[in-house]
Order: sequence, then structure tokens, then C-alpha cells
Amino acid sequence: MKCPQCVYTNPDGVKFCLSCGEKFIKNNTQEDENSLFYEFAHYVDMVPKFERSIEPKFQNIFSRVFRDHSELEAERLFIVGTALTTPKITEVTETWPKPWLFARVFIFALLAFAGLYIGVDYFKNVNFIPGLIIVGSFSVPLTTLIFFWEMNAPQNISFYRIIYIVFIGGILSMLAALMFFDILRNNINPITIGIVEELAKAIIVISFVRYRKYKYILNGLLIGAAVGAGFAAFETAGYALRALLSGDGQSLYSTILWRGIFAPGGHVAWAALTGSAFCRVQGENPFNFRMLFKIKFLRVFALVVLIHALWDTPITGMFPIGQIFLMLCSWVVVFLLIRAGLKEIENKKTMLNVLPNN
Repeated sequence: MKCPQCVYTNPDGVKFCLSCGEKFIKNNTQEDENSLFYEFAHYVDMVPKFERSIEPKFQNIFSRVFRDHSELEAERLFIVGTALTTPKITEVTETWPKPWLFARVFIFALLAFAGLYIGVDYFKNVNFIPGLIIVGSFSVPLTTLIFFWEMNAPQNISFYRIIYIVFIGGILSMLAALMFFDILRNNINPITIGIVEELAKAIIVISFVRYRKYKYILNGLLIGAAVGAGFAAFETAGYALRALLSGDGQSLYSTILWRGIFAPGGHVAWAALTGSAFCRVQGENPFNFRMLFKIKFLRVFALVVLIHALWDTPITGMFPIGQIFLMLCSWVVVFLLIRAGLKEIENKKTMLNVLPNN
């Protein structure tokens, strides 16, 4: 199937162009409705139609965390987002999802970290130290990322793509930050740190979401969280290694512990806010640099820079009260943008329903 937009040759059966993201319009949707994806999804009862709430109450959002879930349910989650398994926007429910897989991922990571800790601290085996640093650095950022992935109601981004963005986006954003720091080497302070690191992540996040394939606010949240998770994990691994090389083993554990506790309200949430703000101003329009100067984007980006700067200033010296307050501020905005993203889907569905059938 050749794309009319970019003339890329796609395999038969895809719903959008694998190159540019152009949506293909089909006259016959029976094949889609009877696809293996929908049969499997309905079999495990995971198509998000029931048990979802409109109000963002914690007891509603996290109500499925402590329920029993089968491996089939988890497997169903991991097959979404491809060209063959992305649901149509009219099939997406615009009410609040109820994520649960992120909690399982955190437990798995915690068990792995506990095993590595025993290997290092009890058996004194230095071969466990690299694993301890890697697992300790990635556990909470990856867990938070899984939460954003489950909250991505359009289900149009595959987990393979997310892992790609974590590693490539994470390292590219760190390299971009180093370039900016090198330019400002004589003027490093909390404000410049906030500007540099958030600008570096913003550049990489926008480079991923500027294509029309990722046009929803929730897409921006997810892709931003992926870049932020990579940045946070790589940064924590570096700080943990520094602590180890200082000769203080307890400093290694405390570095991993505290950075893990604050990771959800740090780089992951900040980059997610930047990505969602950009998708909010871009919508389905082609990328234009003027979008970066729209007030809806600038006010969120400025807030992210401000929170980051305050995070590194003596104002938050009452550790950890200051960081906890800033985390809460970040997540209040996150939930506001999730609500805006779900409202965007509702409006999109309404618009499609009122359009005459061709």
C-alpha cells in the first residue's frame, strides 16, 4: 500500500503510513473489527470500556493496582501501538484509565534490586555492583514511564518505540545539555541548570513528537516521559558511580534511594509536561517554529524551568520537604494535562461523529 502523502510503500493491512504517519481511509472496516488484536483484547476483557472514571480521584485511578491480573492482560497491553493494533480514535474511551502494570514492574525491579543488594552487601561480590547501579537507576523512572504509557488512551505508541526513545532520547538530551553547559561553563547556577537541562530535553522531545503521527496531548506526555526517564536514569547512574568511587558504600545506596524517591516528580514529569504542551499547540498541523512561541507552550515550559531551578536552589534546603512540594506541583499539572488530553479525545470523537459518512 503506497502512501499518498510521502509515496512510501507500506505492507498491506496497516492503518497509517509507517514513514510519515498519514492515516489510511478504508471503505471496509470489517477486517479491522475481526483482527487478531481485537479478538485477543476482548478475550482478556481489557478494551477500556468499563470501570473507568471521569473524575481524577486517586481511589478511581489506582483502583486496579491491587486486583489480580493475568499474564494475558499484560501481554495484551504490550501488543498495542503498532500499525496493525492501534485502535481507531472512535474506539478510544475518553474517560480516565486505570493503570496497574506499572506497580508490577516496580515490584519486579525492587526484587531484582534486593537480590543485587544481597550479592554486594552480604556476599561482598563486586560483580553485582554494575547491576545494582543499573537496576537502581532505572527502576523508578521506568516504573513512572509505564504509568504514562498506560495513561496513553489512544494506544498508538508501541512499547518498542518507547524503549527506543528512552535510550536514544535520553542520551541525546544529555549530550545536548553538555553542549549547552560547555557554552555556559563560566555561568553555572540553579537557573542556568534549569534552563539548560529542560531546553536540552525539550529539543529532543519535540524532535520525536513533531510528526503528525503523535498528535495528541497524551502522546506528548508519554514521549516526554520516555526522554525524561532516560535522562534521569543515566544521570542517577553517573551520580551513583561517583558515590562509589568516593569510597563510601553507604553514599552509593543513599544516592540511589533518594534519587529514586524523587524521580517521578523530576526529569520524567518535567519532560512529560514539555511534550504535552507542545502537542497541545501543534495538534494535527505541520511543525512550525512559531509554535514554540505560543503562550500555551511557553507557560508550561517556563513553569518546568522554574520548578527545576527551585529544585537546585537553597530555597529547598529543608530537604526533603521542598522537593516533595515541587513534586506535588509537577503532578498537579500532569493530571491537569491528562484531563486536557482526554477532553481532546472526546472532542475529536464528537467531531468525527458529526461528519457525514463518505
